[in-house]
Amino acid sequence: MLLSKEKTAFYLKDLETPVGKIVNLTIAGLVLFSSVIFVAQTYNISDDLRLILNFIDTFVLLIFIAEYLLRIWSEEKKIKYFFSFYSLIDLIAILPYLLGGVDISFVRLLRWFRILRLIRFIDNKFLLGVSTEDSLVYTRILFTLFAIIFVYSGLIYQVEHSVNSQNFATFLDAFYFSIVTMTTVGFGDVTPISELGRLLTVLMILTGIALIPWQVGDLIKRLVKTANQVETICSGCGLSFHDTDAMFCKICGTKLRNNS
Repeated sequence: MLLSKEKTAFYLKDLETPVGKIVNLTIAGLVLFSSVIFVAQTYNISDDLRLILNFIDTFVLLIFIAEYLLRIWSEEKKIKYFFSFYSLIDLIAILPYLLGGVDISFVRLLRWFRILRLIRFIDNKFLLGVSTEDSLVYTRILFTLFAIIFVYSGLIYQVEHSVNSQNFATFLDAFYFSIVTMTTVGFGDVTPISELGRLLTVLMILTGIALIPWQVGDLIKRLVKTANQVETICSGCGLSFHDTDAMFCKICGTKLRNNS
């Protein structure tokens, strides 16, 4: 029996029921798997293995296209959804395949943004298996840092490899360059030579200056705050950690049990 639009939309968004978890964990796994394929293809592998990886990646992309079309079909407000953040990320993930016959170099760069599709799963602690709000924040911060570095590494590799293969031979070279650049260490042992590569480097530095200290600072504040608290689960709202001398929950005001 075919699923209705309502049920299809529900299972594509639901992250708590068994069916919803299976659907969305499968999608998340395919996103990670396709990212691993991208990285593997930057290395010197046999033609047979490269052909197999290309076939698998194409198959995964067809699944993403089918999922994207299902999301559009099942939405009541299609225009609003089409221009939503998640929809645009999904579209970017499949656009290189849809425009494969168009000779536009920048289209190939878009495939590295596929890792950003995982953003929709990060804010759900039930799907991730974390038990506290702080754990969810840690996961979100760490994934944000990883995603930024991963995307920049893929972009700089795609831009520089063809003209500067000595310095950017593999994804690991690009990953090393991204970390060194975004942390503003700047050893200078690996440098881009193309104009687009230099522009990306400037964007990396600006991102490193503006975003990374903010994310790391937030992570440190969370760790310090947790270190000064004890685990006392509130019976009212479920908040897990409170100050050591707290008698009432700071969120809902429920009296806390005495753990002494």
